[in-house]
Amino acid sequence: MPFDEQYLPHVLALSWFVLCWLGYTRYAIWKGKDTPCLASVLHLYREDWMRRLLMRDNRIADANVIGNLERNASFFASSTLIILAGILTVLGSTERAVSVLAGLPFVQEVSREMSEIKVISVALVFIYSFFTFSWCMRQYNFSAMLVGAAPMISERNVTEQERKAYAERTARVISMAANQFNLGLRSYYFGLATLAWFINPWFYMLATAGVVVVLYRREFHSDVLEVMVYSPTPLGEPSKEKGE
Repeated sequence: MPFDEQYLPHVLALSWFVLCWLGYTRYAIWKGKDTPCLASVLHLYREDWMRRLLMRDNRIADANVIGNLERNASFFASSTLIILAGILTVLGSTERAVSVLAGLPFVQEVSREMSEIKVISVALVFIYSFFTFSWCMRQYNFSAMLVGAAPMISERNVTEQERKAYAERTARVISMAANQFNLGLRSYYFGLATLAWFINPWFYMLATAGVVVVLYRREFHSDVLEVMVYSPTPLGEPSKEKGE
């Protein structure tokens, strides 16, 4: 069957979406190896956290922090299931949804088959998000076990080298869970960009590029990253606000 040229913009838009998502993911991993970013800087803080954990006997607060992080992932996993249920409902009434959007400005009319492809594409994004958040939850479970099995400060048969190695492994597992959470959040960003496809493919491409810009600025040039990386005021000295 010959290819219908009216589908060409949609194929280009979907290809651009996949390229931006996968390309930015690979780029963020590559750039984060030698450039301070949220993921790399937070990993250093997690290593400091685990080293300090091994120096104290009371670890209730540390277990609570792990539990809170796991609950955040659980909340997003549950929310994703609700979103998927709504998407499946829309899939069963695609014609009605298309008729609602038809009255909006800049909306391009497409066939029912193309509308269903768009809905399925949104569903696939959030299915990926669910698996990512569920795997994140499991990794935080592993982190909780590592925290619980950490050697106590009173155990004299554990060498400093073993404690250091244990702290690094535990911090690494927590960072792996956090990275999965970050991938899940990133899929939410791109999932929202996919909604622009229902307007027209060109707006879809623009929204996808906008998501990449937002993610890049937040991960590599955000104010919170600057605060965590740089400490211009020595500890113990009061900071001077602008204008004083």
